[in-house]
Amino acid sequence: IAASSKANNLAAYQKELAVHISQRNSHHIYVSQPQALLRSVIVIKFVLDAKGKLLSHDILRSNKDKETEQTALASLVRAQNFPAPIASWLRQGKLELIETWLFNSDGRFQLRTIALPQAGE
Repeated sequence: IAASSKANNLAAYQKELAVHISQRNSHHIYVSQPQALLRSVIVIKFVLDAKGKLLSHDILRSNKDKETEQTALASLVRAQNFPAPIASWLRQGKLELIETWLFNSDGRFQLRTIALPQAGE
């Protein structure tokens, strides 16, 4: 079972989740600046329960690159269980979040919440 979140607000919780996903998928993460022209940007909406369990996930935006879509979804599933969200953030016992996966040409990613600025920005 996952620990409770240490975050004191939703933005801090999103950072905490991004770090958590990155740590659980370290072999898929690049640590330098994202390249100027990204291979793929995948936006996923996901829902957690009060214990930090992943209830559902949906791709909201994609360039239809199936490999990066699968990598993004697999990284989310692999990162379970997440730190439990604060009860006051829940709606009907659930917390809906959105994260963006930024993919370089080599298929590795960063999460937008904690990514460095893109090259050329």
